[in-house]
Amino acid sequence: MAKIGIFDSGYGGLTILEAIRRELPEYDYLYLGDNARAPYGTHSFDVIYRYTLQAVHYLINKNCALIILACNTASAKALRTIQQHDLPLINDQRVNDQRVNVLGVIRPTVEAVPAITKNGHVGILATPATVSSESYMLELEKIDPSLVVSQQACPMWVPLIESGEHNSDGADYFVEKYLNEILHKDPQIDTLVLGCTHYPLLKEKIDQFLRDTEIPGCRDSEIKTIAQGDLVAHSLKDYLSRHPEYRNQLSLNGTCTYLTTENADRFSQSASHFLSVPISAEHIDL
Repeated sequence: MAKIGIFDSGYGGLTILEAIRRELPEYDYLYLGDNARAPYGTHSFDVIYRYTLQAVHYLINKNCALIILACNTASAKALRTIQQHDLPLINDQRVNDQRVNVLGVIRPTVEAVPAITKNGHVGILATPATVSSESYMLELEKIDPSLVVSQQACPMWVPLIESGEHNSDGADYFVEKYLNEILHKDPQIDTLVLGCTHYPLLKEKIDQFLRDTEIPGCRDSEIKTIAQGDLVAHSLKDYLSRHPEYRNQLSLNGTCTYLTTENADRFSQSASHFLSVPISAEHIDL
């Protein structure tokens, strides 16, 4: 029987894993964080695609039938190529009846946006790579062309989170900097999408800034910030209900194994802080 693989460039995917396990606790999971090469958000398409494909191959070799790219940068830059080019080859070469699929986190997020925004003005906070891909803008346009979408790259947020400095006073400067920039692009934004799985770790600071700061312009209501965890979890549950060919391959022991390309002890300590429960990770090389 197979597992569900969850991949991220670092710790951010743990926020997705946590939400998925709350929604679907019965399955077995394998989490892989490529912490040694994080962050992905400043790399080129070729590098992001190569790193992501290496992780996908590793998880497939560890008997994962479904793999979630719990990384917006990987979802934006690598997912489509992997789905269209690599997966057909991978599935053709498998010697048994098991099939493999790779899913991302962007589509489940954008599908929820039109029901959340009240005035149709949406902001995307993401890594430079995700912003440059325009994946959110393109997907939102497909769903609702009337939406007014603005983007803001936040290159310092992931390094702050990966280094454990996201709760420090120093993080306040960069939270305020990027929020000011996107709200000056469109003061009418009423919905902000946290387009990186790391960013929920900054959500408390983001919401505090939005409550306490008056931005020139007209906003009719409080700005809603969207974290992705629950949206991806609900989407995965729906996907499994519609695709028994994948669901029936999965083992049901409620376990979770953690792998990292970084020092295992360091990852275990930081991941335990992210998840508020002690975990033990194993080091691997990709």
